[in-house]
Amino acid sequence: MFWIICAALAGVVAIAIAAPLLRRRAEAGEEPAAAYDLRVYRDQLREVDRDLQRGVVDAADAERLRVEIGRKVLAADRALQAAGGRRRAPGGWAALAVLAALLAGAFLLYPRLGQPDRPDAPIAQRLADAQTLYDNRPSQAEAEAKAQKGPRPAPDADYAALIERLRQAVAKNPNDPRGLELLAQHEERLGNLVAAKEAQRRLVALRGDKADAEELARLAGLTIEAAGGLITREGEETIAAALARDGRNPQARFLLGLLHLQNGRPDRAFPLWAGLLAEGPETAPWIAPIRGAIPDIAWLAGRPDYTPPEPAASALPGPGLPGPDADSMAAAENMTPDERRQMVEGMVKGLETRLATQGGTPEEWARLISSLVVIGQKEHAAAILGEARQRFSGNGPASDLIEAAAQKAGLE
Repeated sequence: MFWIICAALAGVVAIAIAAPLLRRRAEAGEEPAAAYDLRVYRDQLREVDRDLQRGVVDAADAERLRVEIGRKVLAADRALQAAGGRRRAPGGWAALAVLAALLAGAFLLYPRLGQPDRPDAPIAQRLADAQTLYDNRPSQAEAEAKAQKGPRPAPDADYAALIERLRQAVAKNPNDPRGLELLAQHEERLGNLVAAKEAQRRLVALRGDKADAEELARLAGLTIEAAGGLITREGEETIAAALARDGRNPQARFLLGLLHLQNGRPDRAFPLWAGLLAEGPETAPWIAPIRGAIPDIAWLAGRPDYTPPEPAASALPGPGLPGPDADSMAAAENMTPDERRQMVEGMVKGLETRLATQGGTPEEWARLISSLVVIGQKEHAAAILGEARQRFSGNGPASDLIEAAAQKAGLE
């Protein structure tokens, strides 16, 4: 039925547009001869009436003259109609061809961009469907089993050996919070998301009531990543626990909005994400995906008039990324090559640690990848590249920046 209605409306509109384009008319400024004859014949009819009133002709002659002139008027009118249809509006056929191409393009694109198989439903039915989708989510174990685990480059041998030693140390001392924290970070970096989630879960359980919102939000994020991006009931409960500790925690609010989007409730996601976008800062890792999606979410939430706030100029990512200050550069001039190498490696390590613990902009991740290759840690750079691809998988511009850095650094 929807297709029939759309086709009928498109046909009516097409006819309304095409009719004026195909209508025949005379050239602008050119008057047909029949139009001049009509004016002459009408003047003759008025002259007959005046002659009758003055007594120049009698009634019989006047009637005979009217009949004769009337026949000429009819003939001239027919000639005028024919002359008016001999010329079409300039460009009429070309405009009609463009109209036909637009209609054909619309019908060809809709099956690819639209949802022709989706049945129409009132808002109450849509809300009920969203609730059904929410209630029938797979469990965490099912989602983890189905999560696609793409190939990841092998880590640097020295780095892998260090992580193995860390695992053994945590196994010997399972109640060491620092060991669990480091293990969660590095398992995530290696792409072992289930192991990272488990380490973070044990850390939160060890802290008990002292676990803060940041640690719970991190556990929620790892739970979602381990499930392939799906927010299961376990992930939702962890988000709720983080918000119970701090209702303003931005990462937990972002994940809660994502939960609503996954279950067909943009009306609930919009106020959460719009608030985060207004608060900033622009360098927060959740701002880029929000800014890219918020116009569509606003429209679906019934807020087509919403205008996203412009990012502050000082917050926009650019070339001014963290680096050595003037004092460090001056001191480096007096260093030996080995000391300078150690200084550079220390700065790269500091950037890597900050991105792992606090997150950062796509530009900073791209810089880390390039820097690791420069200092000879190409295999480790490939591991970081895999992590960056996963982190920015839903952000087109950020992914392009990461891929450009990888290509420049010689990474596949």
